[in-house]
Amino acid sequence: MRNTSPQIHETSFHVRYAETDQMGLVHHTAYFVWFEEGRSDYMRARGASYRDFERDGFFLPVVDCGARFVAPARYDRRVTVRTWVSELKSRSLTFEYEVIDAETGTVLATGFTRHLCTDREGRPRRIPEAWRAKLEVAP
Repeated sequence: MRNTSPQIHETSFHVRYAETDQMGLVHHTAYFVWFEEGRSDYMRARGASYRDFERDGFFLPVVDCGARFVAPARYDRRVTVRTWVSELKSRSLTFEYEVIDAETGTVLATGFTRHLCTDREGRPRRIPEAWRAKLEVAP
């Protein structure tokens, strides 16, 4: 099912010094950590804590990911990660992200992570209906 009007969730924080490189720019790997924070916060905002998902015996490992870096982020700047579900299928879902400078609105990066629903043994499973309902976009 393709979402036509995604519900976008925003998560904001300051860039930490440890996330920057010798040039004072955010290292590319930090963006994937920010994506994770964005999707965790997205799920919590919908009453769908990932911890509870695991307690129910399901997992959402990343099976594909990507990022496009548009402009550099720098230490102590406030950034906002915009997160939404762009695709929800029976066994998988895709989150998309946009990282912006919270003060200027400049797009710093865009990206996605694709996840497969599995059980404890790593076998693919259908996303439980109760969880699908929390992730779907309201009509």
